[in-house]
Amino acid sequence: MSRHRSGSVVVGVDGSRSASDAVAWAAAEAALTGVPLRLVAALGPPLARRTDDGDLEEASGRHLVVSADAALDMATEQATREHDGIVVDREARQGFAVPVLVDESLHATLLVTGSRGLGGVPGLLLGSVSTAVAAKAECPVVVVRGARRSPGDDRPVVVGVDGSEISDPAVELAFAAASERGVPLIAVHTWSDQMLVQLGPIVDMDAINADERHLLSQRLAGWREKYPEVEVRTVVRRDKPAQVLQELSANAQLLVVGTRGRGRGSGLLLGSVGHALLHTAECPVLVARS
Repeated sequence: MSRHRSGSVVVGVDGSRSASDAVAWAAAEAALTGVPLRLVAALGPPLARRTDDGDLEEASGRHLVVSADAALDMATEQATREHDGIVVDREARQGFAVPVLVDESLHATLLVTGSRGLGGVPGLLLGSVSTAVAAKAECPVVVVRGARRSPGDDRPVVVGVDGSEISDPAVELAFAAASERGVPLIAVHTWSDQMLVQLGPIVDMDAINADERHLLSQRLAGWREKYPEVEVRTVVRRDKPAQVLQELSANAQLLVVGTRGRGRGSGLLLGSVGHALLHTAECPVLVARS
């Protein structure tokens, strides 16, 4: 899915149901794209204890290590059971979840998290963690939501397009994902300008909609040439972007958004839109890097 295949698909694990869903998605993605799978558990910061002479020293936090190892064992067994022959490597790393995963993103082709986790210091997949990682990671991030995908899933990939080059990374990843899966791509562009609405009857809404369709077609033209095998469907609406994308996510296998957009009414990939979809989408959300 990424333009660069040198890294692994990295997934955070903590033993929760959400982590299991993330591992299932990440393992399927690694098998599909032929890259290694890396499982990472965060242990939290080093613990401190007071020695007999009153000094402080680092403690191992043995219970945290045991818990992380158990979560990694379970995730490894799950990934290899579902995808025989997949290359898996694993590590329990000292540190809080967000900095650990952001550091992992420096060398990853894709970073995958669940939508929530167990909670507490060692909990890796809390909603707040997923949101922070999606905003700060150096590689594309998938937050796994909705039902697990099944083999032969023919549901489309959906991508938001704001009409500017800012959305190109999201469009590129969406075309690649649709091509790899052999499914259609639905490209969505919304527009809304309250100033035009206030002008009422003197504004030709049909003409504006036609212009927006032309703008979308121009943004997609180069990618259509690069991926001629991908069936592209377009949706252009005068509506709120998050609302349209959330609606389409109900029948999609992947929703692709950017980290930011152009702003004003016509901007589709605003941070607020991506943030909303991370909490409301009904399928996994892929956040592309700008």
